[in-house]
Amino acid sequence: MLENLRNYYKQNPLRTILFAGLLFRFFAVLFSKGFGWIDDQFLIIEIAQSWVDKTDYYHWLPWTTGNTGPVKFSFFYTGLMFYFFKFLEFIGISNPQGKMYFVRAIHAIWSLLIIIYGYKITLKLSNPKNAKTVGWILALLWLFPFLSVRNLIEYVSIPLILWPLYLLLNNKGKLLTWLVAGFLFGLAFNIRLQTVLLTGGIGLVFLFKNRIKEVLFLALGFIASVAIFQGLVDYYFWGYPFAQLIEYVSYNMESAQSYTVGPWFVYIMFILAVLIPPYSISLMSGFLYNWKKLAVIFVPVIIFLAFHSYYPNKQERFVVTIIPLIIISGIIGWNSILDKLNSPAWEKASRISIIIFWALNTLLLLPVSFMYSKKARVESMEYLSAYKQIEYFVIEDDNRNVTRFPPMYYLDKWVNYDAIMKDVDIKKLSLEKGWDSIGRQPDFVLFYQPDNLEERVKNIQGYLPGLVYETTIEPGMADRVLHWLNPINANENIYIYRNTARIKKGIN
Repeated sequence: MLENLRNYYKQNPLRTILFAGLLFRFFAVLFSKGFGWIDDQFLIIEIAQSWVDKTDYYHWLPWTTGNTGPVKFSFFYTGLMFYFFKFLEFIGISNPQGKMYFVRAIHAIWSLLIIIYGYKITLKLSNPKNAKTVGWILALLWLFPFLSVRNLIEYVSIPLILWPLYLLLNNKGKLLTWLVAGFLFGLAFNIRLQTVLLTGGIGLVFLFKNRIKEVLFLALGFIASVAIFQGLVDYYFWGYPFAQLIEYVSYNMESAQSYTVGPWFVYIMFILAVLIPPYSISLMSGFLYNWKKLAVIFVPVIIFLAFHSYYPNKQERFVVTIIPLIIISGIIGWNSILDKLNSPAWEKASRISIIIFWALNTLLLLPVSFMYSKKARVESMEYLSAYKQIEYFVIEDDNRNVTRFPPMYYLDKWVNYDAIMKDVDIKKLSLEKGWDSIGRQPDFVLFYQPDNLEERVKNIQGYLPGLVYETTIEPGMADRVLHWLNPINANENIYIYRNTARIKKGIN
């Protein structure tokens, strides 16, 4: 049996690697529920489903009351999810969690292109041994199965970088190939605008190689893609092309300091951590060593990394897009270094670092692939969805300045809610909302995190005397660990209290 498997792997290395990658992505499809960040849930899933329900809950569309103009995000990827949700509901799949199985599955399959083209690019630039190493890491890197089933634009756009890059490297001189590659790079841009830095870097390398005509066709393909999916779409919605692109650029220039700000080297440290030291140091050394030979990878990655390192807003997920490129170039470069050194000691040290890498990677791969992220927030909405009469609820998160948004998608109903935070005057809010009238009181109050809970409940009961404890929704194990490691990950218990003045009987 083992011998048969070895022979199959020798004859079909890419198929074997793809099967292993698909297996862990299948686990993530089944078990990695919830969402990872604000963006993958609230800028994609929530928007798309609210459009399907003809609600436009977040006021993205110009004809919706409350819309203040073009939003700062492309409609392209969100629009694709809108049509996917419409299709699922057309075939009779309407349960929120049920639909998300299909969403995770389609993204898991899409992510296999990262493995396929990562392998093929490495094979084109190097040798089968390096290609297999790259394939295994892209298939089983501890974070990738989890990311592969998320609606995270930084990850979803990666196949549209690797695929056209392979087309260019494998091109036999056909200008049509350059046009198609440019169109695919344009699709990546339509999903995540910052990928233009990678496209531009690749174009620059070919310009320096005097491939002027080819780069012109590359640019034409890119422009055509962007003109169709952003220019025409924005013209239809807003009356002029690229309205949302203009808004995005303007917003980011004005709000650079409004989010997480960190030192310039934070992304380098993140990449080194994700790729697991000491092997990650070898990969980065190989990436730097190979800069001239693999300039088509090195230049765009450096441009991308330099921009994000300079830009004040630092969020680690921003650089996920370039990790596969660093892996490809890093492995080729590191093995070139070993060949040049021709040292048994260095070979041994490298083997030890690889063993450490796979040991630690395996320890992380299993729990992360099964991680139910933001479980308490998701299941609190699922719990409330059993109350079909719900019309209005309140989140009490008094110990924070910013609340954690409730994922309304899982409520399966688009209702109003208010958030009581540190800077919110409860008395003023109660008067504005008319809580003196039972008909305008919230049906539920959700208390986030346990600090001073009894005191906070009594405070709200002063305005809502019918408030009684209903249930506690606990976070998953992974969420608790993340909160323990860094309290900024607000994944604590959610305590649900029902207002008996509005809903007399609970479902329990």
